[in-house]
Amino acid sequence: MNPRPPAIRTKAETALADSFAHASASLPGGDAVRGLRTRAFDVFHERGLPNRRVEAWHYTDLRNFMREAYPIASGASVAPASGLRVIIHDGVCTLPSCALPVGLKLTAMRDALAGASDDLIHALFPDQGADDAMVAFNAAMARDGVLIEVAPGAQIDATIELSFTSSGDAPHGDISRSLVLVGEGARASIVESHAAPVKVQRNSALIFSIKAEASLSHVFETCADSPELHVSTLIAEVGQDASFSSLAFVSAGEVLRRQAFVRGSGERAKIALRGVSLLKGKQHADTTLVVEHAVPHGESRELFKTILDGEASGVFQGKVVVKPHAQKTDGGMKSQAILLSDDASMYNKPELEIFADDVVCGHGATVGQLDEDQIFYLMARGIPRVQAEGMIIEGFAREVLEFVEDETIRERLGAELSGWLARRAS
Repeated sequence: MNPRPPAIRTKAETALADSFAHASASLPGGDAVRGLRTRAFDVFHERGLPNRRVEAWHYTDLRNFMREAYPIASGASVAPASGLRVIIHDGVCTLPSCALPVGLKLTAMRDALAGASDDLIHALFPDQGADDAMVAFNAAMARDGVLIEVAPGAQIDATIELSFTSSGDAPHGDISRSLVLVGEGARASIVESHAAPVKVQRNSALIFSIKAEASLSHVFETCADSPELHVSTLIAEVGQDASFSSLAFVSAGEVLRRQAFVRGSGERAKIALRGVSLLKGKQHADTTLVVEHAVPHGESRELFKTILDGEASGVFQGKVVVKPHAQKTDGGMKSQAILLSDDASMYNKPELEIFADDVVCGHGATVGQLDEDQIFYLMARGIPRVQAEGMIIEGFAREVLEFVEDETIRERLGAELSGWLARRAS
């Protein structure tokens, strides 16, 4: 048998491998963490940057998008922000200086890794998504992030803000991995925002462990100046009678891949994943989900809406997996898209993998244009066409935003939606 020819590495893959070789010795963590980092890098090195031949990345050819890899920033702490706001600047954590609510503890991940327990290491490097090349590279290279611990029974009323920022004139990459531990019966909410006024390639991972009867809500938001290329990974494990909801509002950034690996590991776990994407020009946004029901009586809801203008392209790939013993699972998944231009494109791929026989699960996907009858109805009442289109689009998107529990955040996202439509109208 002829030996298998060696893989041809791209310029970007070679640069990323060199980055790990130069940085590995200085990355935080003891022997156990270093071993996990090495194994994670081996996964990345074997697979390389995802491309069209990788089924889960078929519509987002990262090898093509990432022709070169920017140098990864070493980063430094910045001035603390006011309020309950954690700043992850160029991959380095700065904690707020204010007094924390009772039951909340914040630790820079670089410090947490210095004396990490086996339980912390296991939570920070879960098996979910571990075979994905970009998740693996994140595990190998993340130098910092934040550890958020919510004590059992704690009710954190204030929203915890995670602000990811970058600076500097030269193009660079930043990598971070953060962990949120929510104790039994606790409740908290987190807003994650991403900004980058310079050319940045970002690889961020946010991992949630939600214990029994706990509740956590999460909002992901892109800012006006967002990373040029961003791979965002969300990993969550939801315990018995616990609930987890996550909503993404995407309106900026050139190439964004949001991937979520969520598992209902306790009976009666409730999972809700939702999102709105507003895309224009040549923006590309990919939402890929894997929701796993591992035990009986689980519930999951996925609702994503995408509005595309210009030559923008959108992707929705959602997979719900129901394990053999996960009877009485209730799942519903829907993706809806509106194309405002003949040059825009949307790729929908909803999937169900059901190995139990007593479940209620369904999925649906639609792609269409604005309804001309609705537009005519509004124009017949004196409303200009562009404004009529905006009213229809806003009604379409606000159905998702209504699920945001925090009124202040909901109003802010609604204002951003209105601003996007106003800019389109002008």
